[in-house]
Amino acid sequence: MTTSDLETLLATADAWAAADPDEQTAAELRALVAQVREDGAAAVAAEQDLRDRFAGPLAFGTAGLRAALGAGPNRMNRVVVRRAAAGVAAHALDLAGGAYVPRAVVGFDARHNSRVFAEETAAIFTAAGIEAFLMPSELPTPVLAYAVRALQCEIGIMVTASHNPPQDNGYKVYLGGRAVEEDARGVQIVAPHDAGIAARIDAVSARGDIELAPEGWTVLPASIETDYISVVAALTDPALTDRDLAIVLTPLHGVGGRTAQSVLATAGFGDVRMVERQAEPDPDFPTVTFPNPEEPGALDLALELAERTGADLVIANDPDADRVALAAHEPSTGAWRMLRGDEVGTLLGLHLAARLSGARRDGGSGAPVREVFANSIVSSRLLGRIAAVSGIDHAQTLTGFKWIARVHGLSFGYEEALGYCVAPELVRDKDGISAALLLAELAAATKAAGRTLFDLLDDAFLVHGLHASDQLSVRVGSLGLLGAMMNRLRENPPSSFAASPVSIAEDLAEGSAQLPPTDGLLYLTQDETRVIIRPSGTEPKLKCYLEVVEPVGSAAELDAAKATARTRLDTVKRDVGEALGL
Repeated sequence: MTTSDLETLLATADAWAAADPDEQTAAELRALVAQVREDGAAAVAAEQDLRDRFAGPLAFGTAGLRAALGAGPNRMNRVVVRRAAAGVAAHALDLAGGAYVPRAVVGFDARHNSRVFAEETAAIFTAAGIEAFLMPSELPTPVLAYAVRALQCEIGIMVTASHNPPQDNGYKVYLGGRAVEEDARGVQIVAPHDAGIAARIDAVSARGDIELAPEGWTVLPASIETDYISVVAALTDPALTDRDLAIVLTPLHGVGGRTAQSVLATAGFGDVRMVERQAEPDPDFPTVTFPNPEEPGALDLALELAERTGADLVIANDPDADRVALAAHEPSTGAWRMLRGDEVGTLLGLHLAARLSGARRDGGSGAPVREVFANSIVSSRLLGRIAAVSGIDHAQTLTGFKWIARVHGLSFGYEEALGYCVAPELVRDKDGISAALLLAELAAATKAAGRTLFDLLDDAFLVHGLHASDQLSVRVGSLGLLGAMMNRLRENPPSSFAASPVSIAEDLAEGSAQLPPTDGLLYLTQDETRVIIRPSGTEPKLKCYLEVVEPVGSAAELDAAKATARTRLDTVKRDVGEALGL
């Protein structure tokens, strides 16, 4: 960077700090500018930091906004959020076209600055002429998604970074009400709404000098949470009355603990122990390295408590409680094991398929209702086979719940990254609390029958073949390198995996009648091994999803089939690495 370029950067930073409504981030920026001007060793790092903060505006996409907190247009802060709120408001008014006054509900979790981002969003919506509702306290994302539908709002905003590190925050946008068709009400945005909002944000002042109403929005009563608790608790099957189940629950320092415990208690699960050190919301997540239940070590405290107390089940929500992880005592090893996302999806699929079949047997008047199970293309194919034998339609979608939740006639949907939608009529998004309740119901019924959740999985394998999955993630130095790796595969496609020839190779970027175009490659071999490779949408990482299917003739063959499947997955993983030049 030339001296002139550097002076321009410093002047831009000075101007941003002067207009910043947040004294903390303004002071943060001034300190960086001072470090650069002082020269010396610290100046180099400060200049790099400053350049990154002003590398460009934080891109608004289908995931809304998500980034580290801090000053500058490439961070999450009050200026960036004010511009986003103004852009969303303008887009909502565009959709209304003067035919109605849009309604919006704004929720927030307990992360740093979540409340102020939410309050200022409500003030900006009100000033723009939108009827705005603000959630009464820090609440889970599923409660906000429920409120969008329950209050018939056109817009929903959730301020959260979900399971990201403590230094991050985010801004998630839902559409509902009169703005979209029935199947998309209360669902996260997709194209063209992301581009429409982005264009409206671009038209807003770069300094965020936007009108905020001093009052006029409605703070919702606490009954919005109790209403959610009541309707979710009512999802349980009246025929399954056994509640003899000892549960260990952890919200991982997030906002789901109180709500999840209340749902379980209302549904009759009284033996629920919370992991005390992780029970209260804490934006610094002090007991975990990374507040994601998938990460190694995240469930250690919960598993220790379960072992010490003789619990039957461990349930963990991520910090905004839209995802759920499950751990149980595996009889074959004598140890606790966290179930993979596909295993939990299979269990919920079995449970809900049985309930739908029972409802059909009980009969009813009127036209038949379309029942559909859906999961993302990178999730296990086993759900489709369960649906087929149960007389239920099945759909595959692109990754992300914004696609799964849009499936017409959806009864149940999931993605392997611990996201499950078990009651789309209530929450048209992944919901780790309602899913946790139905998993507890299934575990209690299974325990009462003298069996385990692992027995249910084995039953499914005997009918449909043993489906085993794994992942390989390849982190690179920059997002630009991902394109080169994908091009390498397109130019030199692999011919086999684990010695099984590739019979189908699809470039997902071309799209199809079933799926919109997306950057990814799908390979299917003659022995049903499936490999899907795609770049991450948020990180410099290439993600590879692997699944093998191993035939099983009898229960006596299960252990051998599991060992063979593991060997095949390891071989496939090695072959994928070679194809990527690793």
